[in-house]
Amino acid sequence: MDSLVSNQGPDMERPDASSTDDDPRARELAPFGIDSLEDDHELRAIADFAAQLCGTPSASVTIVEQDRQRFLARHGMEDRETPRSVSFCAQAMQQEELFIVEDATEDSRFTDNALVTGPPHLRFYAGAPMITEDGTQLGALCVIDTEPRPGGLTQLQQDGLRVLARSALRRFVNEREAKRSRAREKDRARMLNLVLDSVPGIAWSADEDLTFDFFNARWAEVTGAKPPKSIEEWRAYIHPDEFDATIEKFAFSTERKLVYSDEWRLRLADGSYRWALSRAVPIELGDGTWRWVGTIIDIDDVHRLSDSRDLLARELSHRIKNIFAVVSSLITLSARRDPTLRYFAQEMTDKISALGRAHEFVAPTGMAQENSLHGLLQQIFAPYVDGDTPRIAISGVDLAVQPRAATPLALVFHELATNSTKYGVLSRDEGVVDVAISHGEDEMLRIVWREPGVPQYDQDTEGFGSRLLRMSVEGQLQGRIEREWDDGGMSVTLDLSLPVLAG
Repeated sequence: MDSLVSNQGPDMERPDASSTDDDPRARELAPFGIDSLEDDHELRAIADFAAQLCGTPSASVTIVEQDRQRFLARHGMEDRETPRSVSFCAQAMQQEELFIVEDATEDSRFTDNALVTGPPHLRFYAGAPMITEDGTQLGALCVIDTEPRPGGLTQLQQDGLRVLARSALRRFVNEREAKRSRAREKDRARMLNLVLDSVPGIAWSADEDLTFDFFNARWAEVTGAKPPKSIEEWRAYIHPDEFDATIEKFAFSTERKLVYSDEWRLRLADGSYRWALSRAVPIELGDGTWRWVGTIIDIDDVHRLSDSRDLLARELSHRIKNIFAVVSSLITLSARRDPTLRYFAQEMTDKISALGRAHEFVAPTGMAQENSLHGLLQQIFAPYVDGDTPRIAISGVDLAVQPRAATPLALVFHELATNSTKYGVLSRDEGVVDVAISHGEDEMLRIVWREPGVPQYDQDTEGFGSRLLRMSVEGQLQGRIEREWDDGGMSVTLDLSLPVLAG
C-alpha cells in the first residue's frame, strides 16, 4: 500500500507535541510518552502480527491527537500521520467493541472520505480501541485493505485483534508508569541535591574505583576550587602533616569495605587550614558493585576548645597529684610526732597512694596508656610484683571503665590487696592471687578474688577497711560483695553494675 495520503510524507513538519498549553488532547496524551514510542520495536511487532493474523496488507498502532492521527507502528504503510478529519481510528477509539467497516464505499459515514474517494482507495477497516482503565482514549490498533471484505473478520481474528490491542495498550501504560517513575526519580535527585547543598558540611560520593563524581556546593564555597577526581588530587587540600596517614587509613577502610573516620586539616580558599572530621561509608548496590559516600565537617572551633580544655585538665591533674603528695606528707609528719599514729598513718598513706594510681589511670596527663578494667587493675597492683612476676594475676573479660568508677574500684582492690598483705597470700614469700573477671547476670560484671590456702581469720567485727570496701561496692558501684572460705582457701566475689562501670 503506497500511501494513505499522497501529499503527506514522513518528512512533513509536525507540530511540537510538547506544546500543551492550548491543546487539551495533548495534555491528556502527554503522560504516555507518545514521542518516545514512535517506531517502538514491541509495537511494530504487534502491527506486523495483526496484519498477518487478519490477512491484510496494512496495519497500524494509531494514536489520535487533537488535529491528526499518528501511526506509531506501521505495517505496509509509508505515511506517519494523516489529518484527524479523515481518521477511521478516531471513531474506533470511541467504541466499546471492535469497529469494523466491511466496504467504506457503502458506508454513509465514509463515502466522502478522502482516503476512500482517492488514494489509497481504502475499502476495509477493522479497529480495536485502546482505552485505559481510567477512560483515556488513546487510539486504535487497526488493520486495513483496499478490497472490500464481506463478513469482516473471523471470530479468531476478532479475538486476536482484541488481545493484540490490549498488548499495545499495556505498552503505553507501562511507558506512562516508567515516565512517572523517571520523573519521581529526577525530582528526588533534585531535592537531594538541594538538601545536600543546604547542609553546612561538604558531601561527596565516589564509585568503586574511587573516582570522585559528586560534591555538593559547599565544596566550592569552602575551598574555592574544583573538586578532586582521584585520591592523589586530595593532596592539594589536606595538610601535608596528615595527608599520608589519613590516606593510608582510608585505603585500609576501602580495601575491607569498612567505615572510615579521621580528623585532618582542610585547606581553605584563602590558603589557611581548619580542622575537619572526615567520614566515609561504603554502600553495596543491587548489581553487586560498591559506592562510597562521605562528609567533611568543620570541627576547628571544637578542636581548639578541646585543646584548651586538655591543657586545663592537665594543669588540674598536676595540682591534684600535688595535693595527694601534700596530704601524705602531712600524715607522715603527724605520725612522727605521735608514734601511736604510725599504723593508722601508714594505712592512710597507702590508700592515698592507691587513689593516686587510680587518678593516673583516668587523668589526661598522657602518662596512662590504658582505659580498661585490666589497665586500671594493673595500675593498682603495680606495687605487688616479685621481680618480673606479678603476685596478682588478672584474667577474663575486659571492658572500658568510666572515670567515675575508677576511684571506688581503686579503693576496693587496694583494700583487698592490703588484707592479703596482712593475712593472706601476699604475706608469704610465694603464692599468687587470682582475679577472674566474667559477665554475670542482669547486666552485672562478676570479679572473683581468689587466694588459695588462706585460713579463716576473725571477721566478727567489721573494721574501717571492711566498711569502706562494702560502701564502695554497694553504694558507688551498685553491686554486691560476698566473702567465703573453703578447704582451698578464700574467695571474694564482687558483682558490679555494668552500666555504672562502663557508663
